[in-house]
Amino acid sequence: MKIPVRAASHQYEVIIGSGMLKEAFESYRDLFETADQLIVLTDEHVWAAQGDYFTSSCPYSFHKLIMPAGESCKSFDNFNAAHTFLLKKKCTRKSLIIALGGGAVGDLAGFVAATYMRGIPFVQVPTTILAHDSAVGGKTAINHALGKNMIGAFYQPEAVLYDIRFLKTLPTREVLSGMTEVIKHAMISDPAWLNELMQQKVSHLDELMLADYLAKGVSVKARIVEEDETEQSVRKFLNLGHTYGHAIEAAAGYGGLAHGEAVMIGLVYCLLLSERYGAITRDVTIQFYQFARENGYPFDAVNNYTFAQLKDYLVKDKKADYGQLQFVLLEDIGKPYIKKIELSECEEVDAELRKLLSEVE
Repeated sequence: MKIPVRAASHQYEVIIGSGMLKEAFESYRDLFETADQLIVLTDEHVWAAQGDYFTSSCPYSFHKLIMPAGESCKSFDNFNAAHTFLLKKKCTRKSLIIALGGGAVGDLAGFVAATYMRGIPFVQVPTTILAHDSAVGGKTAINHALGKNMIGAFYQPEAVLYDIRFLKTLPTREVLSGMTEVIKHAMISDPAWLNELMQQKVSHLDELMLADYLAKGVSVKARIVEEDETEQSVRKFLNLGHTYGHAIEAAAGYGGLAHGEAVMIGLVYCLLLSERYGAITRDVTIQFYQFARENGYPFDAVNNYTFAQLKDYLVKDKKADYGQLQFVLLEDIGKPYIKKIELSECEEVDAELRKLLSEVE
């Protein structure tokens, strides 16, 4: 399955299939054979689980750098270590980076590619469900102690090779985290698709259904990126659930809460906020929250922090505009829009969320 991404700066394809990695590599023979060196950036967990399969599937010689797993991959120290590795290997502008891993590896590797000698090509080889979102669209970044993804660049890959065979080894927590972004794509695009998802046990989808949902998610993102590559308008819709979710994630310390777990909390928060301005009803919010709980998403983290603690992270959100918070809200399911929200109203909805969590089973 091939999905084109026609970004303004660069066009490429996302190839999705099971057990197709070797074939995908061979289909990009010209790209890989014209590189003077191939550098694989991966993390310790991915390489332990997938290194043999990757090596047997890749018909080209490569050097690899095995990095720390999780959000620590996206640190300044690791960013520097990756550049040092490239310099020691005498990489040039004709070298090519392969990002083998989940969202953290892809974000880090993409930013390294964007900045090494002012930009060298890279290919995304995602190994998680979450990365169906992060690998597409060219957002690359590392973290700062004062905010997640604050230092980065828009830099598109040459291709995304998405072999869902990698997903078979994912623990349930990672499956759920990744499926949050699939659910988000449904929420901003298609009420019928969201309703279908809400009838599923999303951590136990069969391979064909998972591939179909991932392709749908990639297609939603591709259409938005084609219209707005650098997040000036509609691309902001992809941030549904992320403003409050990122605040919870940052408060927990990077890695303390899975990204998708934090965003799921943020989705419920945004439904509560949306109730004030559109057709979203409390019944819709409760039904969605119960679906999330029944699927095993944790919400305990909300009560671990006061709003005063979360406030500092909210106001530093990079989507803030002239000091005002910008939230993606839903006029209805499938109809996202942007609204500026005062901090005082954020606090009111935070209180509503805490009350919902205590009252609804």
